[in-house]
Amino acid sequence: MISTEVKDRICFIQMQNSKRLNCLSEELCEKMVDALNDAYKAECVGVVISAQCAHGVWSAGHDIRELPLDGADPLAYDVPMERLLRKVQDLPIPVIAYVEGTVWGGACDLCLSCDMIVAADTSTFAITPAKIGIPYNASGIQHFIQQLGINKAREMFFTANAISAQEALNVGLLNHIAPIEELPALLDERILNPLRRNSIMSISAIKRQFRILSRASVSVSSENFELINSFRSKVYVGNDYKEGIMSFMEKRTPNYTGKAADLD
Repeated sequence: MISTEVKDRICFIQMQNSKRLNCLSEELCEKMVDALNDAYKAECVGVVISAQCAHGVWSAGHDIRELPLDGADPLAYDVPMERLLRKVQDLPIPVIAYVEGTVWGGACDLCLSCDMIVAADTSTFAITPAKIGIPYNASGIQHFIQQLGINKAREMFFTANAISAQEALNVGLLNHIAPIEELPALLDERILNPLRRNSIMSISAIKRQFRILSRASVSVSSENFELINSFRSKVYVGNDYKEGIMSFMEKRTPNYTGKAADLD
């Protein structure tokens, strides 16, 4: 599922389930969480998450085959993908996404959960829950609002269209882009070598502050939190959610029949 290597105080974690387009399955997510914990225990100063790409795909996001059809929340707090996202966000050392292909759905959220993203200039990014009929969760949507601004986040979620690496750089999703053959040198020069030189104690304190302050900027009342959950639950117990999953499994165009008024 993954490989790990520690090189000069940097832990390199590579997703290696390319036959399944590195879908964020329960097994892969759990192995990633373990690898991140090990990197911190080994006193690494940073982590790089990359992927062994097949068909130009870095990761296809959530493993659709594992989505529940029994009325359970597909993105509940304790599902493995959500635990992985929180681990990346809360790990006390910087985590860098190293992207060389297309990034779909929950894998976009994985990239945004990282502290920095470098990408090949041919990479693309698409957040696709609307294609599958999945009601994305509030924490994930908030990542996109904070990173991209609300209008670009709306466009990506509503249309599910992919954006190019250049556009992602322009709206602040990415830190750096380069031709794929120049990407390793860019990663070393602009990010990894400075991490090795600087005080990891200082960096760790600053990362913890970023997380606390970014979360403090969002205040949702208990009433509105319950309202958000009521919207989402009406989606994942509805027919469109089941149709989205079945159409994906059967490799056909979905036939959605739900109406916006069904959420009222």
